[in-house]
Amino acid sequence: MTTKRSVCGTPGASRGFTLIELMVTVTIATILLTIALPAYNSQVRKSRRSDAVATLLDMAGREERLFSTTNAYGATPASLGYSGAAFPISVGSGYYRVNVVVAAAAPPNPATYVITATPINSQTSDTQCASFTVDQTGRRSALSGAGADATQTCWGQ
Repeated sequence: MTTKRSVCGTPGASRGFTLIELMVTVTIATILLTIALPAYNSQVRKSRRSDAVATLLDMAGREERLFSTTNAYGATPASLGYSGAAFPISVGSGYYRVNVVVAAAAPPNPATYVITATPINSQTSDTQCASFTVDQTGRRSALSGAGADATQTCWGQ
């Protein structure tokens, strides 16, 4: 007389996971999530920074184009081809606020501008690059959340 064996090899054994197997799987998934989530968030913040940098460089180019034809820098978004009546404006899908400060020429000083992007909304958690700046000479700078110079880190991505 032979007995029927189940798929698992023991008579009457049921299929499925044991509680220990399930807990090991949950623990491994938690460890992976703990490692992966901060790295993912860091990459998302970094990609949003590139939006701010691109906008600053685009605005600087528009300022120079305007200056070459009118001999003055634009102090409003409309003069640079953006919608809006006044600065600051929101850019980068709402993660940065950009402000332009223009100083008119007063001899012996030439006209100047400074364009600054500061994080808003959830991007404020990016303490590595808290603000980006570019001026009429093309000089780029950045500050960390602690106020330290972060130009190389933030602009040299």
